[in-house]
Amino acid sequence: MRTLADIDWAAWVPVEHATLVFALRDAEILLIHKRRGLGAGKVNGPGGRLEFGETPLAAARREFEEEVRARPTGLARQGTLRFQFVDGHSIHVHVFRASGVEGEPAETAEALPFWCPVEEIPYEAMWEDDRHWVPLLLAGREFDGRFLFDGDRMLDFALEAAPPPGDAQR
Repeated sequence: MRTLADIDWAAWVPVEHATLVFALRDAEILLIHKRRGLGAGKVNGPGGRLEFGETPLAAARREFEEEVRARPTGLARQGTLRFQFVDGHSIHVHVFRASGVEGEPAETAEALPFWCPVEEIPYEAMWEDDRHWVPLLLAGREFDGRFLFDGDRMLDFALEAAPPPGDAQR
């Protein structure tokens, strides 16, 4: 596998389902330094794997609370990301946007949370795909992305986005 065309996306079944939550307040976004698991050492949003029988929304809430010891408010589904790794691993990620946070995010064994000005998002410390879809999330646009990775290196991607909110063509 070297391109998205090498994958039969119509028959694609992910190994796991996961969530990501990006909470906003004023002109800041809550990010984490991930400490363990897939993406350890990278900056990301709180999130993790769905448990058996759990909905993406319930998993987003639970994972956020477990990782940063605070509660997301105003959760809304914003996008879908499908990742295929050349080693065979695959993940379907349900991305949520939170309009706020109850409580002060706190460090856990999983994550070190920090509020970051939106204009200073450290894309160079994040997964390569983030620079393509996080701006859509910030603009309130729904998105659907497919990505092919070899380890940490993105080989190919396709990203579709809904028109901006309030766009007459929508």
